[in-house]
Amino acid sequence: DNTFASPALQRPLELGADFVVHSTTKYISGHSDVVGGIIVLNDTEIYDELKFLQNAIGAVPGPMDCFLTLRGIKTLALRMDAHCRNATQVAQFLADHPGIDEVFFPGLPNHPQFELAQKQMKGPGGMIAFVPKGGEASARIIARKTRLFTLAESLGGVESLIELPAPMTHASVADSPLAVDPAFVRLSVGIEGAGDLIDDLARAIHRADYQR
Repeated sequence: DNTFASPALQRPLELGADFVVHSTTKYISGHSDVVGGIIVLNDTEIYDELKFLQNAIGAVPGPMDCFLTLRGIKTLALRMDAHCRNATQVAQFLADHPGIDEVFFPGLPNHPQFELAQKQMKGPGGMIAFVPKGGEASARIIARKTRLFTLAESLGGVESLIELPAPMTHASVADSPLAVDPAFVRLSVGIEGAGDLIDDLARAIHRADYQR
């Protein structure tokens, strides 16, 4: 699944993968107005089998979704550059902030897979996760108090989003090994001004520290 990176940052087929899946809803279309997905293959036999199944069951996207996805591809490289640039600045701000306990971002040198990301990706992407020192209570305040970051589950659009995976995207696996720390906050960093995004987070974190 190459959704988080997009073809602009990483090409798994060139790294030895047999097939790659993308949610085109995310970075590829890039404007939060499409529902779709693609499978990219380097095996014509498997391609023919999947093409037959797709035709047989009618699993085809609508014309408007295709149009919007193709529109998004035109600016994919430019958008991914902006996502990476902004996310790197936001991640560094969070890493330096005394109110933040942990930051997870492959563009930070202390990330356990930093060297791997440097080797096989053209950029670190726009996804960040962090854990505030105040735990779940602080995470909930931060998610509610941001203004530029919209509280929503999706990712990969030009607008920045913030979510709490435990009660949102990962609520269905709460009592399993896949459960997420309730204090875990996820950001999809958009292409707004990096300074504005940092100021927004700084205010929200300050509110969380004040109310803690």
